[in-house]
Amino acid sequence: QVQLVESGGGSVQAGGSLRLSCAASGYTYSIYCMAWFREAPGKEREGVAAIASDGGTTYADSVKGRFTASRDITKNYMYLQMNSLKPEDTAIYYCAAGCRIGASWYEIKRYTYWGQGTQVTVS
Repeated sequence: QVQLVESGGGSVQAGGSLRLSCAASGYTYSIYCMAWFREAPGKEREGVAAIASDGGTTYADSVKGRFTASRDITKNYMYLQMNSLKPEDTAIYYCAAGCRIGASWYEIKRYTYWGQGTQVTVS
């Protein structure tokens, strides 16, 4: 089992920045493949960014150039640096880990473990 706990959410004005953290515990080998998702009111959960086992990153077009995903394997942490925030970035942000094969990085079914989410509000 892997436990994931997000932190760093909050309220910010448009154009501002936030840094989300995701702390992993348990069988932390699973964090070698991780992702960030978000769920806005009335919308489906969507993939924001992913870090593959080789460290490569992938981003949704809507956040490319503004968001940066990173991880610190030694500390069992993953991060999402969010810059130039827009009102449409308002959502609950989730970290996910433990990748299954046969699904793309942006698909919910790819990930075994999920955090409880942290709210990001941009006004």
